[in-house]
Amino acid sequence: MTFHAKKLLTIVTEAVLEAPLVKVLQQLGAHGYTVCDARGGGSHGVQGGGWSFEGNIRVDVVCDAAVAEAIAAHCQQAYLPHYGLILYVSDVGVLRADKF
Repeated sequence: MTFHAKKLLTIVTEAVLEAPLVKVLQQLGAHGYTVCDARGGGSHGVQGGGWSFEGNIRVDVVCDAAVAEAIAAHCQQAYLPHYGLILYVSDVGVLRADKF
């Protein structure tokens, strides 16, 4: 079986950013994304995970390295100064490279 190298970009942020973030993902070349509710704890305390504008979301995007870089740069410039946001990138292997 052959796996194709891609990046998994994960963004954990405030639910209020879902619509503008999804729009930017598409504009910057993401072929798809997954959004789910998120909750947990960290330096800012415990965060709830209800599907409301007070909750948090996790957005996963499997993409090429260039797309991951572009999305990360946009998030750093546009959202990081004003919203709670965690962003990380992992190496992944996918079966159907044409989907990403």
